[in-house]
Amino acid sequence: MLKYEAIASRLREDIQNGTYEPGQQLPLEKEMCATFDVSRITIKRAVDELVKQGLVVKRRGSGTFVKLMENDDVQEVSMANQFSGFSSTFPGRTVTTKVLRFDIDHPTEQVADKLQIAVDDFVYQIERVRFLDGKPLVIEYTQMPIQLIPGIKMRVLENSIYHYIEEELGLKIQSAHRAIRADVPTEREKQELHIKDNLPILEVAQVAFLDDGRPFEYSVARHRADESVYRTVCVR
Repeated sequence: MLKYEAIASRLREDIQNGTYEPGQQLPLEKEMCATFDVSRITIKRAVDELVKQGLVVKRRGSGTFVKLMENDDVQEVSMANQFSGFSSTFPGRTVTTKVLRFDIDHPTEQVADKLQIAVDDFVYQIERVRFLDGKPLVIEYTQMPIQLIPGIKMRVLENSIYHYIEEELGLKIQSAHRAIRADVPTEREKQELHIKDNLPILEVAQVAFLDDGRPFEYSVARHRADESVYRTVCVR
């Protein structure tokens, strides 16, 4: 991680945990230069990164201020930029997992193309239902290349795959390309997610990347639409 990225991450955490509240001014550039022992150019890049992420706004002649957003919105934006997994998205809540499938198989041509591997390579085929405080929220269909993410066991699936990747394998998760759409749940999904009547599904398909650019996951997450909110910040 580059210096400006590490500083931006630190400031983002401070905004998320309330060290800097909505409307509050961030320290001046020269103060942050002294705090982080870096140049003004590095601080400027870090602050510009927060501007891009929609967390702060620059006011000419006044300084940089935390944007006036609801606490939940700040948390959602921060988490989206940190690219957390399901467990990390709900700190302080009870997250549990039901594993429906855990196999090893060859990918289809479509998945192999997304993961930049060959169709005769092997991937984990993982299906899980994720519960929040005992309520099923999402069913995940995940494929990961074994040669890149080795050693996944049932204990990993029942907890956090992302935690295993970063803390045990020592890899850095950086980004994801996502496509979101509404769809109709299958009968199996209705059963697993306790869906009644004609409630739709919010589907999030994504390819996730490590910090060296290698794709390590192709997943399709199917969320209960009545329990899911997609938030984004657009910056011109």
